[in-house]
Amino acid sequence: MLQEIAATLTIPGLPDWSGLVVLVLLTLVGLAYLLMPFSVFGLKGRLDAIEAQLDEVQAELRTLSIRLPDAAPRRAPVEDDWAEPPQMTRQPVDAPTPRSRPPVPPPAAWPERGPARSEPRLDWPRPPR
Repeated sequence: MLQEIAATLTIPGLPDWSGLVVLVLLTLVGLAYLLMPFSVFGLKGRLDAIEAQLDEVQAELRTLSIRLPDAAPRRAPVEDDWAEPPQMTRQPVDAPTPRSRPPVPPPAAWPERGPARSEPRLDWPRPPR
């Protein structure tokens, strides 16, 4: 069985056992990366600093929540504070005059169309021949 695995892993031009050695080395390197502690990558120190900051923020929130009920009474909801605005009487105002529009030239003043183009535009698809 081991000979079959070694035969499938052989690298041309090298001895029969070289493929198996390469496979074992790659497996060991992969396991080393999986088992490597995070401190090697520099993450452990950053995670510890973030955890300390989180603890400080939580402690500050606890102290604020303890002080909050004693600080001031809560305001009434917005619906209770609402007061209707005073009603204003409107006096009739003259109807506004419509704005005048610029004059439109009569059709005789429009330019005439030139002759149709005989050559096709470059972005038009060519007709089938």
